[in-house]
Amino acid sequence: WPRECVLLVRPFFLDALLGVLLLYFIVMSSMECFPQIPDVDIAGRRGMRELFNGIVRLQGSGRSLPRSCTSRMDKTSCFFPQNVLPNIQTPTFIVNTAYDVWQLQESLAPKTADPQGLWQRCKQNYASCNSNQLQFLNGFRNEMLNAVKGFSASGQNGVFINSCFAHCQSERQDTWYSSNSPRLGNKRIAEAVGDWFFERGNAKYTDCAYPCDGTCHHLVFKGRHL
Repeated sequence: WPRECVLLVRPFFLDALLGVLLLYFIVMSSMECFPQIPDVDIAGRRGMRELFNGIVRLQGSGRSLPRSCTSRMDKTSCFFPQNVLPNIQTPTFIVNTAYDVWQLQESLAPKTADPQGLWQRCKQNYASCNSNQLQFLNGFRNEMLNAVKGFSASGQNGVFINSCFAHCQSERQDTWYSSNSPRLGNKRIAEAVGDWFFERGNAKYTDCAYPCDGTCHHLVFKGRHL
């Protein structure tokens, strides 16, 4: 399952050095991820729900899902990140883009939902998206921001959600921590995560809607997708 965001947890019992090492390990291995997965694609189909339902049934994942969630809704719904996130008690930091290109290609506008290929150019190059497509993508962005609103309100949590057409920003040096990395509030992703991890101050960064961010490293595809 390709993933974009990285979910980091802060272990209070580690000293600074071990904290840095654990942080590096978590980021590099992408141990956990909570992207906002849409329930409905451009054709109104629930392909991701069908996929998740199969995973829950095949792997018996329901046994490991929070009872605080499964007591309120079905197990497949609790497999969706926006429903599990409110049940996490550990201090957590989420890194994600509001326009994740993998989700655009595979869950928002997969080939099964776009047999005529009307979204093909938009999926390959963000600059080719028409006004209707951008409106749909901005609706997706708004859903994601609403889903993390309660999570972000907690003082122990942090977020870095920019408006780049990107994927896996924490795994690439050019987007994680380089001189021209994407920034929010003049903070690169690594700096924002570090401020949260070591409790140095505000760690909540949410971008304005595309195309306002001039620091993005947008991904453009030539004939191939992720």
